[in-house]
Amino acid sequence: MITRPTADRPAPADRPTPPRLADAVDSIGGFGGVANVIMQLSWPEVGWGVRESRVDTGNVYKRPLKRARTTFQYLAVAVFGTEEDKRIYKEEVTRIHRMVHSTPASRVRYSAMDPELQMWVAACLYVGFEDVYLWLHGPMSAADNEAFYQSAQTLGTTLQVRPAQWPATREAFDDYWEEGKKRIHFDEPVREHLVGLSELRMLPQPTTALFGGLNRWVTSGFLHAEFRDALGLPWSPVDERRFQRFLRVTAALNRLLPAPVRTATYRVLLAEMRWRVRTGRELM
Repeated sequence: MITRPTADRPAPADRPTPPRLADAVDSIGGFGGVANVIMQLSWPEVGWGVRESRVDTGNVYKRPLKRARTTFQYLAVAVFGTEEDKRIYKEEVTRIHRMVHSTPASRVRYSAMDPELQMWVAACLYVGFEDVYLWLHGPMSAADNEAFYQSAQTLGTTLQVRPAQWPATREAFDDYWEEGKKRIHFDEPVREHLVGLSELRMLPQPTTALFGGLNRWVTSGFLHAEFRDALGLPWSPVDERRFQRFLRVTAALNRLLPAPVRTATYRVLLAEMRWRVRTGRELM
């Protein structure tokens, strides 16, 4: 079973039933964004693909705001977009991914066009959405969990994942996830890249100095234990208790906001993507 960083508490009365992936879309979910990136890059082929990528426009250390925009915009399109939106964005993702592949000097062989690697990325995205849902809305029954999972396939098919690759049931996904975790490994250059993300080293000072330590702590909390341990991030029982309080307080405060406010970031990003298409501007 998936080991979750979310607090175990009763579900609020206004929880959507049956839940869908769109019910987990919430701007506050961005707090766990770096943790999810780390999970995606935990397979060496994916980690080295990002670490060595020669596509500078997508390099988070060179273009951090653009990389954040395209990452969350992809999620907005995958969850809320029309079939045409998904087709356009998939074509653009494919164009970029064709340029990301290993060279004779690479430590591991990889290609961003590999559907197996893309399936792992999509699986991590799904787990991230499920974690956000449990954090903000509380636990799901088995039937609700299955309904939630069945609504999530577009997280992969908007990449290069073939529909047949997506595990048919939530139980089958658990089996896939357990097998996938056996491939978790961070070589030192990839580890340094990811720890730097958690400490916000891609942002200018004084942002890193002021918020880097806090963001590393929040990222460590959102990471599932297997990934956190493999990356070598410290985590104590005191950290865990404090993080559980953080989850409870932030979820309670977030519920005070109207739903349109909580999802505004994703709605704006989807509208911005459509504006870029209409005006002939680049998406990535």
